[in-house]
Amino acid sequence: MSTSTSLDVVRAREVAGAVLDPEVPVLSIDDLGVLRDVSVGEDGAVDVVITPTYSGCPAMEAIRDDLIAALQSNGFPEVRIRTVLSPAWTTDWMSDAGRRKLEAYGIAPPTGRHPGPVALTLAVQCPRCGSTNTRELSRFGSTACKALWQCRSCAEPFDHFKAF
Repeated sequence: MSTSTSLDVVRAREVAGAVLDPEVPVLSIDDLGVLRDVSVGEDGAVDVVITPTYSGCPAMEAIRDDLIAALQSNGFPEVRIRTVLSPAWTTDWMSDAGRRKLEAYGIAPPTGRHPGPVALTLAVQCPRCGSTNTRELSRFGSTACKALWQCRSCAEPFDHFKAF
């Protein structure tokens, strides 16, 4: 039986947190808020808890496989992944660094949640030129968690990460 140390937990968390999102490869799963918990059991196995951005997210299988590969290649041979749907993922879990990375990548980051029964987006800032003279072209973009927008100032289309 192996005895885990707090150093093992810190190292396992760093390795798991660095795994990239397969759909937006400039974001780590930690930036995205998908990585919920990392612990090391008394048996030495790494237990990882992840929450998808929405139930049925096709990236979760790739994230699971990437987590196992990353942890095993960094000296953690036994890895257990648990997917948790409740509480549901929210864009509030995204890090500020993740939001900046999205914008630099050309995807407008979510602007946050507003109280009230109806979510209304008045304007989304273009990640290329900064204009708020934009319009939604389609509620669904390259993935279900993004919408397709276009800037009226520079005419460039861009994805906007929806607020959940």
